[in-house]
Amino acid sequence: MTQSNSLSEPIARAPAGATTDDEQLAAFEIFAGAELTLPADGHVVGEPVRVTRIHYAGQPRIGLLATCHRGEHTYDVNLADLVFPHASAAAKLVARYRAWLGFDPADDVERPVGHARPHKVASDDIAVGKPVELAVLACKSNALRCRLLGSAREVTLRTAVRYEIPGSIITVTPTKQWMHARHPYLSGAVERMRVDVFALGLVPLALRTEGEWDPEDEYWGEEGDPIGEWTKPIIARGKRPAFEMEQVIPGADPDDFDSDPIIEASEHSQAGDPAGAREILMKLLAEDLRCLDAHAHLGNVEFERAPKQAVRHYEMGVSIGALSLGTSFDGVLPWGHIDNRPFLRCLNGTGLCAWRLGDRRSAAAVFKKMLWLNPGDNQGARFNLAAVEAGKTWEEMEGSEQ
Repeated sequence: MTQSNSLSEPIARAPAGATTDDEQLAAFEIFAGAELTLPADGHVVGEPVRVTRIHYAGQPRIGLLATCHRGEHTYDVNLADLVFPHASAAAKLVARYRAWLGFDPADDVERPVGHARPHKVASDDIAVGKPVELAVLACKSNALRCRLLGSAREVTLRTAVRYEIPGSIITVTPTKQWMHARHPYLSGAVERMRVDVFALGLVPLALRTEGEWDPEDEYWGEEGDPIGEWTKPIIARGKRPAFEMEQVIPGADPDDFDSDPIIEASEHSQAGDPAGAREILMKLLAEDLRCLDAHAHLGNVEFERAPKQAVRHYEMGVSIGALSLGTSFDGVLPWGHIDNRPFLRCLNGTGLCAWRLGDRRSAAAVFKKMLWLNPGDNQGARFNLAAVEAGKTWEEMEGSEQ
């Protein structure tokens, strides 16, 4: 087998003269031992396993093996068949190894686990009476589906659910720990809740380049008519790169429009079944907290009844999307690229909630940001900005529309 360029890092760290298959596999073993922290959680054909060792048995036809533990069973599988959390050091090693074997690199851009069973919190991961931090994945009225912060291990917390939302980080001192139907449970009151998307360890959503946005190509009104003040700095800034943000919808079939769970949730909401909509949206976020449209639609479900709760959902979606943009982003996210819409919906919801809750300064800042990101303004942010800057309250605007 020939050495792939993608393997230059591990091979460069191997003993000098590693040129044969046997020597290069031995080099992989050395690299794995130096770079990976084991044990580590992974999946084999969708089943959770605990990997304790990566080794080469001296037979090039067999290649690298991983020692896996599942329950009381221990066995070896080929390293190429393992799936580790995306972007982890172990996942990168597997991708390099698979490239060395001759697999198409496109297959390893993101090898999804699919409908994999999640790892469960073990009895020695959490101690009764000792505070622990959990990342909330989904909420019910009397339980929170969580994962142990810093890991992929899940547990259900039986507690009175108040303001917690998917993506929030909670501190709990468990009063009881038990297993039911092979699933771990805790009980205890939530002592603190915080938002820290960096601590969640999420992989940022990809940004795809979509050419260049040029203000000369935008419609700013009829020739000779005055343009809005908000447009002047945007036009003066000139051309900027355009992007489309990756959209994550677990379980959706891109070839089957009717399979979209976001649409299904919207239909429940419109039919007067908010509980049904919440259930679908919570399941999506339990699969992947980066499903921004689920955050946006949960905000929509709460908007009329509980705007303070709605804004928590919208802001979580904005914060997770912002992981991809960073602090110096100066491009545009046009509404015409449909995968940008979940992030823009979260932003719009954040602005509307701030306005409704009486924080006009924050609302104006959000609407201005929306206009910079999407100058075509398909959501009407310019009208909301004008009303906010004119001192109009949410109640006044609502009354004028009746």
